[in-house]
Amino acid sequence: MSVPGQATHSRRSTEQRAARRQVLIGLTWVSPWLFGAGLFVFAPMAMSLYYSFTDYPLLEPPLWSGLDNYKRMFSDPTFLRVVWNTTAYAAVSIPLFTIVALILAGVLAKTGRMSSFYRACVFIPTLVPLIASAMVWMWLFNGEYGLINKLLAMISIRGPAWIVDRNWVLPSMVIMSVWGVGQGVVIYVAAMQDVPKQLYEAARIDGMGTVRQFIHVTLPMISPAILFNVIALTIAAVQVFAVPSVMFRRPDGQNPAGHYYTMYLYENAFVYGNMGYASAMAWMQLLVVLLLTALLLFAGRRLVHYARV
Repeated sequence: MSVPGQATHSRRSTEQRAARRQVLIGLTWVSPWLFGAGLFVFAPMAMSLYYSFTDYPLLEPPLWSGLDNYKRMFSDPTFLRVVWNTTAYAAVSIPLFTIVALILAGVLAKTGRMSSFYRACVFIPTLVPLIASAMVWMWLFNGEYGLINKLLAMISIRGPAWIVDRNWVLPSMVIMSVWGVGQGVVIYVAAMQDVPKQLYEAARIDGMGTVRQFIHVTLPMISPAILFNVIALTIAAVQVFAVPSVMFRRPDGQNPAGHYYTMYLYENAFVYGNMGYASAMAWMQLLVVLLLTALLLFAGRRLVHYARV
């Protein structure tokens, strides 16, 4: 005759063994990913954190230097310049990109015979490799033979030297970034199609026009998608690299007005061989990205409307 307490204890032991077995099976299945992440992500991150506190010229062993690399940033004129260039680019491109994407999405969200074709036309530029896009825009922005200046000349306007004149480098970079607005448009269109139709009917009954419906109904309902896109754009803007490194490269080096943070980080690591300083810049960039993301998420708690199911 079994004792109830012993039966309960035996059942608990069996359940615990089954739970441990499930955990072991799960860890076995994800172990290749854990091993790969540890070897190729977390271990290099730990090494770069150590290198950021050292003087490491790549060809010689790293020597501990404490906070010297971080202190050097605030006295490095090139560092301060690339920070300013990157900040200016982000401050202009992110709002403009968001506004253009929202306007296009508002137009393309309406269903029609050619709506799918127009959405595809807007999205296709995002499929073009960045280097190929940069080469095309180099020709478009060419001061003498570029298509943009040729079109301006047809209406008696003398076009600037877009990729050479320091005053026009930022506008050309922003125009290039807005050209790839398609990915954001697709996300916004999908979010707009999920807005309940009853809200628009109620807004029309209240006398709201199309613009007011878009401001007071559409934007609040798709605000989670806007927050997601703004965070993604912020991270991409802080890390911009490929396009300016192609568009603004001169025979004597990089155009100072088209010199951005990640480009200078790359140069320190693989051109100048100063891996310690480059590692410190990388960690500073990571901290800035985390801080900006946290600020956007905090602001989203007040500004973003999450629909309750």
